[in-house]
Amino acid sequence: MADVQKAGLFESMPVPQAVARLAVPTIISSLVMIIYNMADTYFVGMLNDPVQNAAVALAGPVLLAFNAINNLFGVGSSSMMSRALGRKDYDTVYRSSAFGFYSALLCGIVFSLLCTVFQAPLLVMLGADTQTAAVTAGYMKWTVSFGAAPAILNVVLAYLVRSEGNSFHASVGTMSGCLLNIVLDPVFILPQGLAMGAAGAALATFLSNCVACLYFFVLLLIRRKQTFISLSPRRLQLRREVVLGVCAVGVPASIQNLLNVTGMTILNNFTSAFGADAIAAMGITQKIYMIPMYVALGLSQGIMPLISYNYSCKNYKRMKDTLFFTMKITLIFMAVVTVLFYLGAGVLTGAFMKDVQVVAYGTRFMRGFCLGLIFLCVDFIAVGVFQATGKGKEALLFAIMRKIVLEIPALYVLNWLFPLYGLAYAQFVAEVVLAVAAVWVLTRMFRKLTKQ
Repeated sequence: MADVQKAGLFESMPVPQAVARLAVPTIISSLVMIIYNMADTYFVGMLNDPVQNAAVALAGPVLLAFNAINNLFGVGSSSMMSRALGRKDYDTVYRSSAFGFYSALLCGIVFSLLCTVFQAPLLVMLGADTQTAAVTAGYMKWTVSFGAAPAILNVVLAYLVRSEGNSFHASVGTMSGCLLNIVLDPVFILPQGLAMGAAGAALATFLSNCVACLYFFVLLLIRRKQTFISLSPRRLQLRREVVLGVCAVGVPASIQNLLNVTGMTILNNFTSAFGADAIAAMGITQKIYMIPMYVALGLSQGIMPLISYNYSCKNYKRMKDTLFFTMKITLIFMAVVTVLFYLGAGVLTGAFMKDVQVVAYGTRFMRGFCLGLIFLCVDFIAVGVFQATGKGKEALLFAIMRKIVLEIPALYVLNWLFPLYGLAYAQFVAEVVLAVAAVWVLTRMFRKLTKQ
């Protein structure tokens, strides 16, 4: 077992180097994942059919709901595993990984069945109408009915691998599926290929997630004597400390994503009242916005094993240095991106679809969304620290504040004051308040740890 190498990474490697070792592969895989998400939008947009683009946007909340399961068993298990590694409690690491894997598999299957059986009311809830319902159903056939389990397992397995500090292989596994998806998209979507439209994008996504899962299965088989990750059913025992430890972090993370789905569903329903052009523009804008958002998310997830390990070892200085270094480089990056997105909003939207009305909508949406980026990264990193240290209550509080208390009410108020365009500023309002709260809570937490 490569215990010495793992301990060196977590305990003695210089903080900037350790952060780079863990976070850079995670960020790269996140960027590749964004490119593959944008590839769907780009190639579907080449059809110049707003209905096809609207279908991809309308299905977004259901795909986002996968993250509720990903975070429940991926974030929860990986946090439990990294903290157990810091305590040298390897049996807990084995059992946490098995519990996370099989629970995610079961939930993925159940999710697929429920969405398939209740498809008709689900489409209405998502905001689909007679014009977009059939295309949206075709897209969800491959991404949800057949694709939920591999999509969820792909992400959960990456979390398990990353928990040991092996960000490189976690990222390669994720990227392998994403790159295949990008290659398959034009073949399945465009008239020059199979001409399946949005359904072709969904089929490419399904196949790519299956390939990513296969990569992780082969990796764990090859490295079975060098890893604490176990997929053996014999390790699947519902021990109280394992279940509670995983759920203490995973449940708040899962609720956070369910609230994100609720927020996106409300946003899409408001937008759908203004027609397919507005929905398509909102979908394109959100895909572009995901680029810096996933960079911030990749950084917060990448440093989680380092934070968890040093928290368990009570090396609070190294934990604090990691947080401050990460916060500094993220804020600088987000400030630059905000300026570029605000000035180039029209060009960015037009790169995906040439429709004049869609570009006009997208330009104004983008300028509203990008204002929240600097504050959003502070929120993401703070929640990552809460998850890494097992502070599920703080993570849950931030999730409730973000959506229920701030963003969702802001959607209603701003849409009433400034119909359609006000929707793009709801997240900005929420993130400003959350960023202030994050700084205050983190300051208090480190003061307590320093006293200890």
